[in-house]
This record gives sequence, C-alpha cells and structure tokens, in this order.
Amino acid sequence: MSFTGNSAEKLHHSFSNQEPIAQLSKEQSYNLETAYAIQHKLVNHRVIEGNPIIGVKLGFTSKAKMEQMGVSDLIIGQLTQDMFCSNGGSLDINNFIHPRVEPEVCFLLSKDIDKVLTTEEVKNYVSGVAAAIEVIDSRYADFKFSLEDVVADNCSSAAFITGVMSKDLPDFEPTPIELHINGEVVSTGSTADILDNPWNSLSEATRLAKLHNIPLKEGMYVMAGAATAATFMQESQEISVHISGLEPAFFRV
Repeated sequence: MSFTGNSAEKLHHSFSNQEPIAQLSKEQSYNLETAYAIQHKLVNHRVIEGNPIIGVKLGFTSKAKMEQMGVSDLIIGQLTQDMFCSNGGSLDINNFIHPRVEPEVCFLLSKDIDKVLTTEEVKNYVSGVAAAIEVIDSRYADFKFSLEDVVADNCSSAAFITGVMSKDLPDFEPTPIELHINGEVVSTGSTADILDNPWNSLSEATRLAKLHNIPLKEGMYVMAGAATAATFMQESQEISVHISGLEPAFFRV
C-alpha cells in the first residue's frame, strides 16, 4: 500500500479507537500536497462508513499561531456527520485521546459555492451565524506534529457544537468572545482574533476549498477558526461559548 493510503488508514484507526500514533513525518518526509491527499483518503473512510461531509473548519486563523508554527497560510479540514454534537448535548470523554476546546464562530451556507469569493460576496451565501465550540484532538502522541502531519490528520478535527443560528448577520466589528467551563470564564478573546473578522475567514475558506478540491454545499457549516488558545476538555464539565448578540453554544462532557 502507498504511503498516502497507509497513513490514512493509520489515522482512521486512531480516530476510531482512540489510540495515538507516531508522527507520520517521522516515518517519511512529505509535502503539503501529499498531506491533503492523505486527508481526503482519511475523510473518505468516514464517508464510506455513512458519515457524509457536512462542513469545513479553518486552522491558523490567528496571526500569532501562524507565526508560532512558522507558516504563511491557513489550513482547512473537513467536518463529517459523526463530529456533530447538538447544542446542549453531551460528548463522551472516552471517545477522544487528548481533547481540547476552542471558542469559534460558525456560518451556515445558503448556497453551493464553487468559486473564490471576497469578504463582501460571501455574505450573500450565508443563511445563519452562530456561536460555536470546536473540539480538537490530535491523533499523534503527545499532541506533537508538523504542519504536514496536522493537515493529514484533518487539522485535528474531532467534534463541533453550534448555538442557535441567527438569521441576522452581524458585521463582527470587534466583539467579545468568552469560553466558560462550569460557569466560570476560562478564556476571553474577540472576533478580531479570527483573521481580523470572521467574514474574512469565510472568504479564505472559499479559496482553500477551491484549491484543495473540497466541496462547499448548501447547508454546510463553516467553522471560522479559534478566537483563543485551546483549553483542555475534562470529564464532568459544562462548556459554553458566549458572543455578544448570539445565543450561547454549550455541551456537557
């Protein structure tokens, strides 16, 4: 089996069985093009198992994180049906390896998108916006990876939760975002921490999706990227995200 196919199988097994693996880049050096090829094969395993692609997520939307990783562009991952958790629902900690949570903004697409759109144009393709939470969970031991490794691992995608979708589309002039755990504020940020404005992130999603042959269809979710550093998720927590003007997103562990 090829390195691409074998790597996808390893990552899928890790995702399904919560067994961490060694970094793929320790086994063989590979480039970003190969990393996205692995990601596509990995996601296809889930699609074959009955979990269609229902959205995408962006990574490195924080300039500080981009500098920390020594990269000059964002990355994109794919969200499948098994990653969706209803607002107010619950997740089993045993279904993850070393999960962390991030406060985000989520867009709901009103039309198919098959071209690169500007920040202003994307507003015509959105039917709702919500506060959201992403659960990230690297399949690599010790949460350590290269840029290529994290892309191959579907950008550490694990689960996501969205609040009630608002049909009133905010302009997201710097708006406070808070992550709460068991009623206490554990981190704070702003919509300005998401590529200066989450609408910019949605525009970038159209570019990256086009570049890497990822579909953007009506009814799909687009997770715009984290507003703060990730926080470890633990058992018996209630986790919520609060953004001014939007209903909170929350779930229980």
